[in-house]
Amino acid sequence: MGILNVTPDSFSDGGEWFERDAAVSRGSELFFQGAAIVDVGGESTRPGAAPVPAAAERERVVPVVEALAGLGQVSIDTSKAEVARAALAAGATYVNDVTALRGDPDMAGVVADAGCEVCLMHMLGEPRTMQEDPRYDDVVAEVAAFLEERLAGAVAAGIAEERISVDPGIGFGKTLAHNLELLARLDEIAALGRPVVVGTSRKSFLGRITGRDDPHQRVFGTIATNVLALERGARVFRVHDVAATRDALAVAAATLAAHERP
Repeated sequence: MGILNVTPDSFSDGGEWFERDAAVSRGSELFFQGAAIVDVGGESTRPGAAPVPAAAERERVVPVVEALAGLGQVSIDTSKAEVARAALAAGATYVNDVTALRGDPDMAGVVADAGCEVCLMHMLGEPRTMQEDPRYDDVVAEVAAFLEERLAGAVAAGIAEERISVDPGIGFGKTLAHNLELLARLDEIAALGRPVVVGTSRKSFLGRITGRDDPHQRVFGTIATNVLALERGARVFRVHDVAATRDALAVAAATLAAHERP
């Protein structure tokens, strides 16, 4: 899943693809590099990010979704039903909601009516406050319980279970230790029986481990986390650097398959 932030303030690439033509060119490049899905977002969810009005978010993403929809599967990264509805009408077939359908009471109905795919993510609090001293007794058990509850709620709202993926929300209300624990025990999230989406790309915890202050220099750390996540059951990898990650995952998957053959 290639990341396409149509925003001026995302932590890694804010402003790089903010203009429509630049965003469309970048989205096309992500598909060319091998992305199965391009995830278009018009509101930053970095720690401390300010909310964006629905009308402004819609104006940012809909022209980009329309232009990319013929090239491959397009996801809309939003927690607003109004934005999701417009993006789905423009050709998106996947909703990536960091609030797991809690941010807008109409979102579950929009997804159910569209019959599209959806990703439910765990986040402690909201982007503006999520990194203010997050605490858990057992982060993996609590995240798994949350996702299981949200999965049941989505199905009850009329969303087909086979169209639902789950995301433990690496970096969303988690410390470095929490992130590493989630990666190490990702098989417990995969045990929920739905495809697991992992989003570690260029995140600050990688910089703390590697000493890389520039997010663009965290590609190798990102690849390491995704290879580990693949081995532990993840199936969708949300990244900025598609070509490098795709190659690494192809080699890792081939190695794992060779090991499993009798």
